[in-house]
Amino acid sequence: MTESPPPSASSEPAEPGGTSGLSVLDPPGFHGPAPAAAGQPSAGRPEGTDRRPEDGTGAAPAPGAADGAPEGAPDTAPDTAPDDADDAPDDAAPASTGVQDRLAGQLSDFASLHEHTERLARARGLGATLDAVLASGTALLGADRALLVTVLPGGGPSQPLGLGLDRASLGALETVPADQSLLARLLREHDRPAEVRSHDLAEDPAIGARLRELAGQLGLGGCYGLPLATEEDGPLAAALWFYDAPADPTDRRRELARRYSEVAAPLLAKQLDAEKVRRTTEALRRGLLPDRLPQPAGLRLAARLVPAGLDRSCGSDWYDAIPLPDGTVGLTVGSVSGDGPGAGPGSAPGAAAAMGRVRAALRAYAVLEGEDPVSVLGDLELLLKTTEPTRSATAVYAWVEPEERRVTLAGAGHCPPVLVTRYGAEFVETSLSAPLGMLSCWEAPGVEFTAERGDTMVLYTEGLARRFGQTLHSGQADLRRAAADAPRDVRSDPERLCAHLLAAAAERDADRRQRADRRAAGQDSADRDGGSSPRRATAQAPATDDLMLLAARFE
Repeated sequence: MTESPPPSASSEPAEPGGTSGLSVLDPPGFHGPAPAAAGQPSAGRPEGTDRRPEDGTGAAPAPGAADGAPEGAPDTAPDTAPDDADDAPDDAAPASTGVQDRLAGQLSDFASLHEHTERLARARGLGATLDAVLASGTALLGADRALLVTVLPGGGPSQPLGLGLDRASLGALETVPADQSLLARLLREHDRPAEVRSHDLAEDPAIGARLRELAGQLGLGGCYGLPLATEEDGPLAAALWFYDAPADPTDRRRELARRYSEVAAPLLAKQLDAEKVRRTTEALRRGLLPDRLPQPAGLRLAARLVPAGLDRSCGSDWYDAIPLPDGTVGLTVGSVSGDGPGAGPGSAPGAAAAMGRVRAALRAYAVLEGEDPVSVLGDLELLLKTTEPTRSATAVYAWVEPEERRVTLAGAGHCPPVLVTRYGAEFVETSLSAPLGMLSCWEAPGVEFTAERGDTMVLYTEGLARRFGQTLHSGQADLRRAAADAPRDVRSDPERLCAHLLAAAAERDADRRQRADRRAAGQDSADRDGGSSPRRATAQAPATDDLMLLAARFE
């Protein structure tokens, strides 16, 4: 393995002549081959030698390579003209044709590069950006498989992301020691190579033993790698592209890949920054909710939260299980909406902060008068109107006596709980009431019932119900049906029941989106047949509600 020094201002590094062994290079500037003047030979090539497009890419082969010859093969053009040169036509015509071919090759290269960078610019989110980098790099290099890691905030590589590599292969590649890892070299802060490549990983003496062994097991042949880095952020990610047989990318393909990485690096930096902010915000948001649930005698509790993300959410949900001094338990779920009616996603961070304040107040009211759910919600409504006048909230609060399995609850504009029994599932019908903060005075009667041993009460928020159906009413009915149809062993375990309901919601939501896409595609076809302008089939907008549920099983 060799590493070339950074290029000086007066000269460019020389390209190594051989293709075997691992080479570590600093990239030359991408200026494109300069077209030769008509009637003059290109630099470093015999006069009249054409640079024709490669199959499948529309781009020209590397300078110094004859048509169809691999990189590094000698040019076989004759050094002298044939004896009957006097009978040949004017040499200006072939020279002009060579210039046109070279210009056509350059135009094809830039068109391909533009197509891939445009696809990258349209990617939304970190995952889509990384997928685009892997796929576009594979296409530009003519590779078969790819591997990419990003730099974690504390340093070190993240979990690898692969293209054409299954989970077992990715796990095996993670076992390569750091001193043998090509990715680790590309992520170095100092002395970071501009590229790494190997003609045959399994036979390359410059590759560590473990990597050579895995290359033989996984069928990895040639390899080419690039760092994605910026001057301001340093290394952001590293990518390796693999060939299924010993191979080297041509100079032209390598140049296109380097050019693409220069565009991808700053876009990736923005996505990583956004992902860091999102993770930090979500961590703070989850910190407003209980990190563990109590497990009182006679009651098993489980909860699930799938936040919609503060960039899309119009509110913030909560759940809580509050041990009370007399041995009873207060269970609650609810949702705080944004800055007044019609608030959009921009109000979600404020709603999350308000949710934390509302939940803290509800815990205090539960300790003081938890056996009376109507009083708890009435006090919460008064506090909300006094301290959060532009917000509203829906909530359900249940006071549970585990030993007697007696439940008293009240709801404020919230979805009715579902009671899952050995015979099926049914709603616990709460009286109709307005959300908190919507009317001059909130008032609603409480509901009391006694559960059987083995029953499970499920409290949930509106977001889960809407994921089940197109309307809130149909979604609640489908949720109840999904709980009733759950296998007996699932219904007997609140953790598994929560997972089952979330999976069923995701499946129904995906089916509904597919049906909507098919209807839109069918309408497109009908419009085209009728001569109307076609309408693009679009998927439904991402969910703007959290998914929240709390399950309590009576033992």
